[in-house]
Amino acid sequence: MSGETARERAAMVDRLRAHGVTDERVLSAMSEVPRERFVPPGAAADAYEDTPLTIGLGQTISAPLIVAFSAAALQAGPDAHVLEIGTGSGYAAAVLARSHGSVVTIERHAELAEQARAALADTGYDTVEVRTGDGYRGAPDRAPFDGIVVTAMADAAPPPALLEQLAPGAALVCPVGHGGHGVLTRYRDGRAEELLDVAFVPLVPGSPQPGSS
Repeated sequence: MSGETARERAAMVDRLRAHGVTDERVLSAMSEVPRERFVPPGAAADAYEDTPLTIGLGQTISAPLIVAFSAAALQAGPDAHVLEIGTGSGYAAAVLARSHGSVVTIERHAELAEQARAALADTGYDTVEVRTGDGYRGAPDRAPFDGIVVTAMADAAPPPALLEQLAPGAALVCPVGHGGHGVLTRYRDGRAEELLDVAFVPLVPGSPQPGSS
């Protein structure tokens, strides 16, 4: 890691603290996971800016604040078994893997799933299980989960199958809204708690999408 990258990463973590992220495990993960390795080469210079970046196929890598806030909102322990819906670039999965015990992540687009798998392996997070599939269905064969993060916006509520895959007392963090804008919401024990106004791509059900150029 270059000196400039180290400074940018440290500044990012300082901004996260200033915005109210207090989970030290998540902050430590954000200070160590090389975000620049999970964005397109042309966007590497902007990797540590607090903004989402386009990664292709109409998808984005969430801004660092959203990644950190979502991971911290799980309030899960260091050995937690976590599910992520919407792998995207793989960056958030790496942060979850660094701050929790085990991670299963599901991506609808086969091309993005393969790119994320390669980026995770190249950066030492090859224990993350990357699946290509329908995120609405979750991963019932790996349930129950100690936390679930959804990185795309549900229309009115998270898919019921995901809520059913939570361990007792565990939280699901999901943006809910319309037209790309909504509220990051934590669901736990039948209750919903609104956390943060956010913008996300929509959560889309259905069959996995093959790679395309």
